[in-house]
Amino acid sequence: MSDPIRFDGQVVIVTGAGGGLGRAHAREFARRGAKVIVNDLGAAVDGSGGSSAAAEAVVAEITSAGGEAFANGASVTDDKGVAHLVAQTMERWGRVDVLIANAGILRDKTFAKMEVGDFASVVDVHLMGTVKP
Repeated sequence: MSDPIRFDGQVVIVTGAGGGLGRAHAREFARRGAKVIVNDLGAAVDGSGGSSAAAEAVVAEITSAGGEAFANGASVTDDKGVAHLVAQTMERWGRVDVLIANAGILRDKTFAKMEVGDFASVVDVHLMGTVKP
């Protein structure tokens, strides 16, 4: 049975694609023919730290299966990083067809115990990060 939905030749940016649902989205779009930008800061669940290793591992999975992908480690909260992500994509593939805004962080606290800075970080990634790319 063939795939009912194909993305051959389309360019897809997936944020938060180093693991979990983002990884699954990136791999599935690639399996269906898309060229994929695997964006992931590589941070801990709470948003701290960072490494490109997770994004690069997903790219390796995609390319070893015959797909096309490249890694980008920009934070969706960094305007310059997001601009560079789009510029990289345009330089390499000349277009963006789909954006999967999947990046997210977790502040595992009740609302009453959450500091304003924690709340601002969550909003910056979950809400503002969806409109920056």
